Amino acid sequence: MVADYLKAALEDDHIDRRVKHGRNDRGDISGVRTVRGARVVIEAKNVVKMALSQWIGEAETEAGNDDTPYGVVVHKRHGKGRPEEQYVTMTLATFAALLQGGPDDYRF
Repeated sequence: MVADYLKAALEDDHIDRRVKHGRNDRGDISGVRTVRGARVVIEAKNVVKMALSQWIGEAETEAGNDDTPYGVVVHKRHGKGRPEEQYVTMTLATFAALLQGGPDDYRF
C-alpha cells in the first residue's frame, strides 16, 4: 500500500516493497530518493500501539545498513484506510535535511 502510493505519487517505478534481510534489514520500501538522489529508508508499521522511539531507532539502523542518513517511519493511522492519510515520523534533523533535498555531494 505505501510503496504503491509513493510509486504513483512520485511517478517512479523503482519504488517497491523490499524483501527483508534479517539483521541487516535496509527498510521496508526501496527506491525512494530525495530530489538530489540520496536514498531514503522507510520503515512501515501497522500496529495498534505506537512505539515511536523504538521505530525511529529501527529506521536509523536500517538507514545505516543502506548507507544513507535518511530513515523515516510510515505508520498506520487507525480509522484511516487510504495510504496518503497515514503518518510519517522522523527526527527534526531528518525532516530539515529532506526539505533541503539532501546534501549536494552525497555519495551512494
